[in-house]
Formats: sequence, C-alpha cells, structure tokens
Amino acid sequence: MDVAEAVLTRRSIRAFKDTPVPLEVLRRVMDTARWAPSGCNFQPWEATIVTGEPLQALRDKMLATPPQNPREYSWDDPEVIPECKARLHGVGKAMYTAMGIGREDTEARVKFMTGNINSFGAPAVLLCYFDRRMGPPQWSDVGMWLQTIMLLLRGEGLDSCPQEALSLYAKLIKDFVGVSDETHIFFCGIAIGYREEESPVNNFLREREPVDGNVRFMGF
Repeated sequence: MDVAEAVLTRRSIRAFKDTPVPLEVLRRVMDTARWAPSGCNFQPWEATIVTGEPLQALRDKMLATPPQNPREYSWDDPEVIPECKARLHGVGKAMYTAMGIGREDTEARVKFMTGNINSFGAPAVLLCYFDRRMGPPQWSDVGMWLQTIMLLLRGEGLDSCPQEALSLYAKLIKDFVGVSDETHIFFCGIAIGYREEESPVNNFLREREPVDGNVRFMGF
C-alpha cells in the first residue's frame, strides 16, 4: 500500500473484529513511527499499548466509574465556529443515519457513545500521554506522531480510531498504567484492530472541504 492509498483508506473505525493484533506488527509500526516530525527533536510522545486481560480490566474500571470532572482538557471549543459546528453535525447525521438511529432515539445514541469505553470492540488500544510542560507545538508533534502510526497501521492491513473521548477517564487511565497525574496529561486512545467490513458505521459517506476551501496557492 502506498502513502496516498493509506491516507484515503484510513477512517475512524467503530466496529472491529476480535482478531488479535500481533505484537511483532505493533513493534514494527512503533519502531518506524519514531521518525515522525518533531520540533527541536523533543519527541514528546509517550504511550502504553494494551490488549487482552489488562485491556478488559481497564474497560471494566471505566464502565464502573463516572467521567471525571473537570475534563482533562476541552476538545470541542471550536463548536462555536459556525462552519465547524456544521461539519460536526454533518458527520454525526451521516453516522447515525447509517446505523438506523433516529435523532429522537436517545437510548440508542447513549449506548453507541458508551461504546467509546470499549473502543468499539478493538482488540488493542494505544493510550497516549505526555509531560504537562509540553506546549502547543509539542501537542502538534504528538498529533503528527499519531497520524504516522495510523497510516503505518493501514500499511499493515490494520485499522484504527482516535479516541479523545477516553480523556474523560484520564486520571483513571494514568493510574492504571502507572503514570503520574501531576506530571503528565492524557491525550487520547487509539483503537487498533481489523475493521468489520460490512458494518454500516464503517461505510457511511464522509465529507471533506475541497482543497480551495482551506488552501491558497501563491506564486505558481
């Protein structure tokens, strides 16, 4: 798979098979991802990848615990920008329509959102955190590292779903993996596994802005 194909076939998968992910594949992906861009060569990213019994134990703890308050950080502030809000509503409508869940079906919507705790059945989950002293440039570096990981996973025939929603259990997760809440901030999880090819939630049409909507070319 070339890079362009990996980019175009990567999507947030929300229904996974229970097929285990081989450790050697994950090690290969993580070893290559070390070469993601890093300002000042700080390499701010840290992670723990969990599977099997430890992963189930973590899920059980999250299911038995209410989300933390306050949040670890806010991920949805740009919802006040009209075009961002429209994009959010657009993808939400497409996703729930594909699953046959109506806007008024609050119970089904809550049940689906609770699936975040289970990482939608993914057999492995990457838990990403880093030093609280890192600023916005380093957050950007972590994002590039995670994108590199997700594209490398596609190259291995795997799929993923980035999960900022897991930050609602940030303190619990850090305690579980042995990371200090005082020194580290939890960013997100990355669900990892093989997609359920026929699942409607993995096949609904997504939209992106055309290039000219976000990018200008000068001097050409």
